[in-house]
Amino acid sequence: MTVHDLVMIPHDACTERTPIRVSWPTSMLIPHLERAIRRGHAVLKIHSHRGDFRFFSEVDDVSDRNLFHSVYGWFDGNAPHASAVMLPDGEIFGRVVTDAGRFAPLHSVAVAGHDFHFWPGGNSAGPLPIFTQRHAQIFGQGTTARLRMSTAAVIGCSGTGSPLIEQLVRLGIGRLLLVDPDVVEEKNLNRILHSTMEDAKARRPKVEVMAREINRIGLGTEVIPLQKNLVDSETVRRVAQCDVVFGCMDGAEGRNLLNRLATFYCLPYFDVGVRLEADGQGGVSQVCGGVHYLQPGGSSLLSRGVISSEDIEAEALRRSDPVEYERRFKVGYIRGVREDRPAVVSVNMHFASMAVNEFLARLHPFRDDPNEDYAWVSTSLTQMHNYAKPDGVACARLARHVGRGDTNPLLDMPILGQ
Repeated sequence: MTVHDLVMIPHDACTERTPIRVSWPTSMLIPHLERAIRRGHAVLKIHSHRGDFRFFSEVDDVSDRNLFHSVYGWFDGNAPHASAVMLPDGEIFGRVVTDAGRFAPLHSVAVAGHDFHFWPGGNSAGPLPIFTQRHAQIFGQGTTARLRMSTAAVIGCSGTGSPLIEQLVRLGIGRLLLVDPDVVEEKNLNRILHSTMEDAKARRPKVEVMAREINRIGLGTEVIPLQKNLVDSETVRRVAQCDVVFGCMDGAEGRNLLNRLATFYCLPYFDVGVRLEADGQGGVSQVCGGVHYLQPGGSSLLSRGVISSEDIEAEALRRSDPVEYERRFKVGYIRGVREDRPAVVSVNMHFASMAVNEFLARLHPFRDDPNEDYAWVSTSLTQMHNYAKPDGVACARLARHVGRGDTNPLLDMPILGQ
């Protein structure tokens, strides 16, 4: 369940407001219920409790059963609705309310803002493993436990993807969904951790090689390898179920789709990019890269100028119709798609580490300055300069899609239609 619209009940509309009770006329919901029905949305009711009251009260039980009995009467079918409570420190817990008036706790609640908040709804992951003790000393047992209960999707398992995966595993991430359609080739062996010449000769899928090594390491991370292109409805649905997304791709089409997916499903998205340029005379003109943190409702890779509509169009055409792509490219109608970019393992590892550290900084803020100052961080290893920028204006193309969740077609993209 994702949040798309917020409806605030004005204080002066409440018929009763005390430290322990709030009452308001449910007739205010009628126009919003009508809109939710048209859009295929559900209803989430949220109210606040005192800090020492971390559970639903008997009054809440009665209120929820009465309200949602009426709500279900408006909707066809029995798709679930939910109720939640926010505590003074911002923590949220919740439950599903069924059409029969029964309650079931939400598995977890996540908020992807400048900081990343994650509150599990059930039991903890148990005692922390011994291998996590050293980083738990700095990030705390709470943050380390949240990592153990989190699922991360990594899209792209090559240059920056493989070292990023390695770090998440050794930090104790609970589950990894790995997405990459390609196989290991000899040209990849300079940068894919744990890949071998045997893997290249056998043309083993990159996701299978990474899964093999994660299981061999044996630190308890569950791994789900998916040898598919991101432009695939099943893949989109699997990624949408994760808690955080890391994009380790060069292409504009995939990065744009992932930005869109993270918007529709309210996911925090970290995009990793590396740029290596030779000067054409045997030297190097630029070695740089950066990490973009994209939060739902903020700016996008498009609005930041990282990718362009022209590049997205060219890559989509090359994937779907290579013959037409070549024709348009030759007559100058579209840009060429750059292939086989330079790659250096040490540079890739540097920027993969930046991405993981950005994730940790938002899960457990440790910088002197607030995270809102670091929507984009980059480093030039040529000039040895670090740069950071805050988030900009909300992306006009994506803002209206925040929290829409499942649509038909998925992400409002015809190519993902059933």
